[in-house]
Amino acid sequence: MHNKLFIMIMMIAALFSSSCTSAKQKQKTINKQEAKKMNTTELTLSEFKNKVMDFDKNPDSWNFKGDKPAIIDFYATWCGPCKATAPILDSLAEEYQGKIDVYKVDVDQEQEIASMFGIRSIPSLLFIPMEGEPKMQVGAMGRIDLEKAIKNTLLK
Repeated sequence: MHNKLFIMIMMIAALFSSSCTSAKQKQKTINKQEAKKMNTTELTLSEFKNKVMDFDKNPDSWNFKGDKPAIIDFYATWCGPCKATAPILDSLAEEYQGKIDVYKVDVDQEQEIASMFGIRSIPSLLFIPMEGEPKMQVGAMGRIDLEKAIKNTLLK
């Protein structure tokens, strides 16, 4: 009797163990696929200085280093509205590929960049035209509003 009960418990444990493992493997595969299809570029501090602005060399003036207009999405991984905005920005980055750059800055990981722009609420989107000062938009934006901002601020 004890042997049968022990064997049954072991079979149930093995079943749960294999289902958890396959779920973890499936999630890893999904995460890898999502990472491959991203059209936005995650910026670290050094990449920000190389691609956007080196604020160490030009602390008092805006000196954009990009070769095309850009959007910077200041976000956090735990932020619901940020998660809603991300696929829209990714889609627009693909649609406007070669015309604008779309960057992402994780405010939890890159606190120095977030501090430089006074980010207090996320998502915050920085629209950077080729000429003139950048414009900050605080809060999530829908696709239509983002397209208007791209056309009116970046590609005018």
